[in-house]
Amino acid sequence: MRYTAKIVDLEELPMRRTVRHKDHPLSMRLPDADIAIIDRAATLRGRSRTDFVREAAVRAAEDVLMETAPIRMSAAGFKAFMAAVAGPAAPVPEMRKLFQRTAPWEADDTKKRS
Repeated sequence: MRYTAKIVDLEELPMRRTVRHKDHPLSMRLPDADIAIIDRAATLRGRSRTDFVREAAVRAAEDVLMETAPIRMSAAGFKAFMAAVAGPAAPVPEMRKLFQRTAPWEADDTKKRS
């Protein structure tokens, strides 16, 4: 088999794009006890330590943002909201039915006493 050299004009080649990572590294120093708890919880969820910590941190950040985000509504919407809050409470049939049921631990307890 013979190989032949081909001369290529570099200006004819398509330009390569530099790939920029969109991920940002995050590093923490944690005590062994914290790592043990995180690893145990991550294992129970079937996740890696990194995935578990990332998910927990993002969830906590979202909670903080939701707690501090202002609620915006129109004047009519606010009036309707205030009327609903200030009005009399209405019973929820499903909740009444739920509270009338015997709790599982009470049902077992009555069987033992009989």
